[in-house]
Amino acid sequence: MKKIYTLIFLVLIGYSSSAQEENQASLLNNDYEKEFTHTTGLWTGLYTKYRLNEKLFYYGEYHFRRRNNFVNDMAQIYLRFGLTYLINPKVELTAGVVTPFYWAPEQDLANQDNIVPQYRLWQQMVLVQPFDRLKLYHQFRFEQRWRRDYIEDSPFDLTYRFRYKITAYYPLNNYKLVNNTLFLSFYEEVFVQAGKTITYDYLEDNRMFLGLGYILNQNIQFQVGYMWTFRYKDGPNSFEHRHIPRISIYHNLDFHRMRIEKQKEKIRVLDQEF
Repeated sequence: MKKIYTLIFLVLIGYSSSAQEENQASLLNNDYEKEFTHTTGLWTGLYTKYRLNEKLFYYGEYHFRRRNNFVNDMAQIYLRFGLTYLINPKVELTAGVVTPFYWAPEQDLANQDNIVPQYRLWQQMVLVQPFDRLKLYHQFRFEQRWRRDYIEDSPFDLTYRFRYKITAYYPLNNYKLVNNTLFLSFYEEVFVQAGKTITYDYLEDNRMFLGLGYILNQNIQFQVGYMWTFRYKDGPNSFEHRHIPRISIYHNLDFHRMRIEKQKEKIRVLDQEF
């Protein structure tokens, strides 16, 4: 398993390094000066995972995102749906569809659609790596995106994106991540994209998050924290720092266990009657 992580890490570093070298050469040839902007937003999200049988889960993400002075303007509504197959307690696979809606940065311009949809297919593998108290998650996500510009009647273009995310959970008031546990949460996620319309921004985004979470019970978990991201903005010499508080709720249900318990209860009642 460690060899797999090392290989993937080296591939990512090599790909991003070659892309950065190409971008730097382009900047030198055109004598560009770097421009940096700082923006703010607020992201709220609901994550659901519902167990349907021993191996199969329904997975969903529902995001509501604002921007400009944290809450001034609407940014996105983001809906992700999928089915998860549990290979074993440490490995799971997921596939599904995504239907985000994007709000134009400037509303009501001429010949512009103020809200633009995007369509995606996605696949994901999650590897769980438990330690004594610390718990790590390695998430590998692949996306095929059909997206378009805000200009009226602009066509949809197909691009591809690969995302690697490492997440760490560390309990504070318990030895394990159990009910009524307060925990620290950290993740870093790297986005690499490709396609005919991708010209310079191969390394699309880098996100880092630090937060505090609370496990209320086996069904509900809360997380709040701060996310910083760094990415290209409008061109090869324009960069954006985003500063985004995040509020997330996680909701889990085990319909498989509920069915088993009901069956056991029926058997217990029948045994009592006889």
